[in-house]
This record gives sequence, C-alpha cells and structure tokens, in this order.
Amino acid sequence: MQGFAPRVKAVLGPTNTGKTHLALERMLAHASGIIGFPLRLLARENYDRMVAQKGARLVGLITGEEKIIPPEARWFACTVEAMPLDRHVEFVAVDEIQLCADPDRGHIFTDRLLRARGMVETMFMGAETIRPLIEQLVPDAVIETRPRLSRLHHAGPAKLTRLPPRSAVVAFSAAEVYAIAEMIRRRRGGCAVVMGRLSPRTRNAQVALYQEKEVDFLVATDAIGMGLNMDVDHVAFAGISKFDGHKLRRLTAPEAAQIAGRAGRGMRDGTFGSTGDCPPLPDEMVRAVESHDFESIAQICWRNSELDFTSIDALLASLLAAPPRRGLVRGNDASDLETLMTLARDIEVRNRAIGRRRVRQLWDACQIPDFRKIADDSHAALCARVFRHVVEHGHLPADWIGGQIDRLAKVEGDIDTLMQRLSGVRIWSYIVARDDWVRDAAHWQGRARAVEDMISDSLHEKLMQRFVDRRAALLMRRLEEKEGQDLLSAVTGRGEVVVEGHSVGHVAAFAFLPDPSAVGDEKRMVMRAARRALGEEMPRRVGQFEAAPDSEITRTDQHRLLWQDQPVAKLRPGHSVLRPQVEVIASDYLDGPLRERVRRRCQAFIDAEIATGFAPLLAALEAGRTAPAGRGLLHRLGEGMGIARAEPDDQPKAGPVRLEGGGTAWFLPALLKPQPAALRAALLALSIGVPVPRLPTPSLTAIPAEQPWPRGFAEALGWVSAGPVMLRLDVAEKLTQELRRGARALGGRMLLPRGLSSRLSVKAEALPVVLRSLGFRLIPSPGLTAGEYGPPVPPMLAPLSPGRARGRAEAEPRAPEPRPDSPFASLAQFRLARAKAGGGRR
Repeated sequence: MQGFAPRVKAVLGPTNTGKTHLALERMLAHASGIIGFPLRLLARENYDRMVAQKGARLVGLITGEEKIIPPEARWFACTVEAMPLDRHVEFVAVDEIQLCADPDRGHIFTDRLLRARGMVETMFMGAETIRPLIEQLVPDAVIETRPRLSRLHHAGPAKLTRLPPRSAVVAFSAAEVYAIAEMIRRRRGGCAVVMGRLSPRTRNAQVALYQEKEVDFLVATDAIGMGLNMDVDHVAFAGISKFDGHKLRRLTAPEAAQIAGRAGRGMRDGTFGSTGDCPPLPDEMVRAVESHDFESIAQICWRNSELDFTSIDALLASLLAAPPRRGLVRGNDASDLETLMTLARDIEVRNRAIGRRRVRQLWDACQIPDFRKIADDSHAALCARVFRHVVEHGHLPADWIGGQIDRLAKVEGDIDTLMQRLSGVRIWSYIVARDDWVRDAAHWQGRARAVEDMISDSLHEKLMQRFVDRRAALLMRRLEEKEGQDLLSAVTGRGEVVVEGHSVGHVAAFAFLPDPSAVGDEKRMVMRAARRALGEEMPRRVGQFEAAPDSEITRTDQHRLLWQDQPVAKLRPGHSVLRPQVEVIASDYLDGPLRERVRRRCQAFIDAEIATGFAPLLAALEAGRTAPAGRGLLHRLGEGMGIARAEPDDQPKAGPVRLEGGGTAWFLPALLKPQPAALRAALLALSIGVPVPRLPTPSLTAIPAEQPWPRGFAEALGWVSAGPVMLRLDVAEKLTQELRRGARALGGRMLLPRGLSSRLSVKAEALPVVLRSLGFRLIPSPGLTAGEYGPPVPPMLAPLSPGRARGRAEAEPRAPEPRPDSPFASLAQFRLARAKAGGGRR
C-alpha cells in the first residue's frame, strides 16, 4: 500500500485517552479499513464491536489462528502479524505502535510503521515515548497528542486482604497468578483470572465474571496492559520484575504505566500500588506514572522485509541484514528465524528447498507460531514435516491433521495441562487456516475451533472451581453493602441454612455448623450471614426438642446429652447421686428463656432414665419412709444406688424390702442387671468427675483384679475383691452362703465341691487364694502314709475364723494328724471314712 504524507497520523498519549475508540470510529467512517492489534484477544474483542455496528457479513477477523472473511467483508480486525498488506483499503491503523521497541516482536510493528498505508488515511496509536522516532522515520506524519481522560494516583502498598473491590492484581508468572488467586478466593470470595495463554472464549468468560460483579477481583499477567478494557478502579503490582523470555529484569516506568493505566475508565479516576511480597514502587517510577512523563524511545527493532528466496542461505542472509537507517536496530531472533536456522542444518530439508518457490514454502512453514514454547526441537520438527508434506503432496494428509487435533481433544487434567492443550490447538488452528496447505480448510478450521471451545469451556470451569467461591463473593458484597439487614435467609426442612440462595451450612440441634470449606474470614462472614435466619429458627427447634420422645435423646460416656447427634447439654453432680443437674451447652442462638426450656426438657429426660433404671430402689426408699426398721440400711442403699456395705447389726429385711447378700454387702438383685449397672457406673463416674470407664461384659462372673478404675469404683459397681480376681457380688454372696451352710452341716468341714474353679471362672492354681479372700481355707489331701491303702482323703474346705477371714492369702499350714495312741484317733478315722463315703455319693 502506498500512502500519502498528509494522510498519515499518529495519535499518541497515555492509556484511557480514547485512541482505539477514535481509530474504530474513523475506520468505520471509511468505505473499507484494516486495524491491527497486538493481541488476538484484542482483535476478537474489537471484531465483536465492529460486527455490532456493521453486521457480520461486512466485518472480517484475521489472526494467525482464526480467519473469518465473508465475501463482502470491508472492515477487518487483525493481529498486527496477520494484517493483509496486499489488500487495498481506505483506512489502515496499528494499535500500541510503541511496541516497535519490543525486542521479540518489534520488527513486525516497525514494518507496519514504515510500510502499511491506507489509500486515504493511516493512523498509528501508541505511547508518547515513540514521538521522536516517528518524527524521524515518518517525517510526513501528523502527530496528535491526547490527554488521559482521568487521573491516576499512587495509593501505596496494601495487603491482599485490604485491597478495595474492583481491583486487578498483576503478577508476572503463572505460578504467582495461581498463588495470589488462591489466597483471594480464601479471603475475599474469589477472583477472575486473565493470562495471555487463555483462548478468547475462556478470557471472555473470565472477564464476564468480573464485569458482571460475580467477583470483585481480577488476577492477571501483564497481558491486561495491552488495551483490555475493564471496570478496574485499582491496579496492584504483585511484583516489579518479569522474565522477558531471556532474563529476569525490572519493569520499566512505561511498562508500569501501561499496566497501571488500566485503573480508571472514562472520566473515573484510578489508583495503583503494590501488594503481597512486592516491595514499594520506586519514587521515580511513581512520579513518572502519575505525570505520564517518560524517556523517549531511542531506537526500534527492525528486520528486513525484502527477502531473497533464491536459496536458504540467501534467505538467511537477507533476514540477518543490518538495519539501513539510524534509529533502527536488530532485535532478538524471532521464533521463525530460529526455526529456519535449525532446519537449514537438516540435509533432507536442504535437498527439498531448491528454487524460489520451495524456499518460500519453507519460510512459510517456519512461520508457524511456537505457542507451546517447550524449548526443544519438537516445533522445528513439526515445521519440517509440514514443509515435507506440502512439497511432496501439495497439501497435508487429512488423517494426520485429524489425528493431531483428536489427540488434543481432551478435557481431563489440571489448569496447566488444559492451557498446554490450548497452545497445541492454536498451532493447528494456524496450520489449517492456510487454505494453500489444507484441503477443505473450512472443515478443519471448524473442527479445530470446536476443540478449542471445548477445552476453553473446561478450562473456564476449572478456573471457576479453583479460584471462585460465588457464595462467599456474593455474601461478602451484600454484607458490605447492606450490613446484613436485607439478606434473604431461611432454614430448609433438612436443616440447611440458605442465604441469598447459597447454602452456608446446616443446623444440628441448636448449633450452626458452617460449610467446612469456609475458613478464616469467610467463616466469620458466613456466621454473620446466617445469624438472622437462625434467630427465627431456634424458637421453633426448641419447641421441636420439647416434644421429642426420649428415644431421640442420647446420653454419652462423657456425660453429655445429644439431640440430632449434636451436644445440647452436659450433666453436673447434684446434691444427690440420683439427682444430677443439667447445664445447657452455650449457643449464640439461644437466649435465657429458650435455654431454660431446653434445660427442663433435658432434666426430665435424665430423671426419667433414673426412675426407670432404679425403679426397685426408688420404690424401696419410698416404702422405707413409713417403716422405721432398717431405715439406716436403706439410706446406705440409696447412696450406693442399690448396693450397701454389710455391717454387723444389719438385718436381712430393711422394713418392707427384702434384700440379698449380707456377707460383704446387701443389694437389690434387679439392680445388678446390665442396664441398671451401666446407669450406676455413669452416675458414679459423674459424681467423682471422670468419664464412664469401660465396663466388663455382663455375662462375666470374674474379672482380673487390676482394672483402670478409680479407687472404690469396683466395689460400688458390685464387684468383690478375691485375690487375683474380682467376683460379681451376687455370685460371691451366693457361693459364700452355700459353702458356709455346707460346712455347718458337716461339722465345720466339707469336701471341696467339684468344678468350683470353673464356676468361679478362675484357674485351679488361684483357687486357694480366691477361697481365702471369701473366708475359707482349703485343706489339701494328706495323701497315703506307709501301710495305708485305698483312695486318699480328698481336699476339704473349712471356714476361717472371723479374725482371719480377710487375712493374707498365704498357704494355710497343714492340720496335724492325731497320734495313733490318741483317744481321738478312732474318732478322726471315723470322720474321715464318713467324709470319703459322702464324697463318693456326691
């Protein structure tokens, strides 16, 4: 395109000056036009604006990966690299022209500055810093400076948790973006994420989250500095250094201004500052950004566009030519040049790239963008394969294209995996957009676009799942706006607490259990949001508790009462072991009258449990009030919850109540059953302030003497110490009475009953000690002396004297045999014979 000097204009100025808006208005006022943008995202965004004004049939979109070119198209939104310079239009514009100085892409912008012209009007939009070079290189250009529409103020550093709503946090790596976004989700409800690697579809979905105020924060890379317009009030830098592809370097003041300038829109002022681990912005940078006063660009990047395709070496030489004018310098080697250098060393490629047509085809293949940036030879290998297919077949094989696209058509994986697949799809979108490489290019473009859309939607959902808590974001905003007064809240029939349509937790008994995913500030916010709904719900739940049957209330070993699996009260010792007190567990949602109603219902439950479990005892105590006989024993029986230690002057009948035992203790037999025994253990543990210990299986009659119980606990539960074991009280008392009766009947001694150790569930070797503890001594068999024949005398039992009944458990000395000449010898032999005969009969 050959331009005319009076028709070239440069519109320069800081961000938010309306430069792009002016260019679009001027272009659409002409009969045709092309405008180039630095990002595919921007080209797509402005394409949509142009379609809204002119209609889809008159507007085209040309980027490396996407081509929408209706037959009647007159106006085109493009990336700068994809601008069709061979198309004659009235108007041409290039946005962000100061990128001529970019070491990696600057040569593209410089080429457009020097060569791209409209037939009627040409416009370059960018920063004021490029003015001297435009005056030098395009001396016939008319330069117009536009002031910023709003002011930009430095707000200083701020913690992430203190950033104002409608803030954009800018980081310079994906890892930093993820970390910051995760923190904002936990502390502020969530954020949208924008990075240059996102597809337009994903980027638009993320921006829509922010623009529609579903979230109040945006976390982005410096990609937002290139004209992405959003309602941002504050820009916070999470760092002031970036890796530019070659080294880690500090941001320049113009770069910082380009990013900070996203704050404020139209006539609304904006602010900028630092956050997180970023050090405070340098004073000289702050002054430059606020005043829009920067050093001018001294030189811009250039690469020869007059290429020699006679051979690979000639092409390389023309690409590496030195800049022809002052102010132009060579930038970094671009991806296409690096690929060409790599393939130039491949003998197979050299043998095919013979002649101008083949060298041009090789150069076209080298210009496939390396969106993946894997830093290996895989991209060069792909370009070589494309070149080989084009040379040999004239087109790319359909099955190869289909297989490569299908390999990427997956939505599994994390965010980074999906973005890597998007990069792969973008490469194939570029390839299939070349109708000179691909047969049925429209079909393959549609297929690639469908895969990109599928991955984009999945990526958006994963970004939402990871970095957005819509409930927290909404509630936080509403609470800040309304102070919680107008929030719509309710409790469902299942106990779920819903505020503004979002579940924030559930109610169990009289406690609110917030959603476990809510922590820190979010948890406090959820508690605050739920308070109003719970204030109306609790009186209803107290009434429900009062009407609940006892079967819905549970007593635990920790002396707590549960309702709906939630503690509602705890037991405290009362003035009597049979009258424990109830203390309602504190709840922010129960006032004094409601707590008293809960206490009364809990007290009724525990009183009913005691009345049922100890019915025989309570009946005996009631009957004993009118009968003076045995009143003292009944009093001790009440204190022991059905068990009272035996004393010498006790009578087996205490008033109208018939008791059992009397050896070591008196007891009511019904209260030794498992349920009353468990209740007795619970009340006893409560009275001494310990949890309910683990109790033996009810079927056991003997347990080891060593138990992890408090002192006196075993006796109070109805166990009798018997040497190495403890015997159940009813078993010990019954056995003791049987043995005493048998010994009296036989004149003080009796044969040792068979199976006694099994009956007591003790080992045979422990039986002597157990019997001594019960008040008996075991007389072993004397055996046979010399001259005696027949069966020996069996072991005998004899009661201990009262003084020795609870003595030590050492072996009793063997009773002396009567002398043969003693007058009692014959009587002793007679008694032994009777004993043997009796044992045989038994």
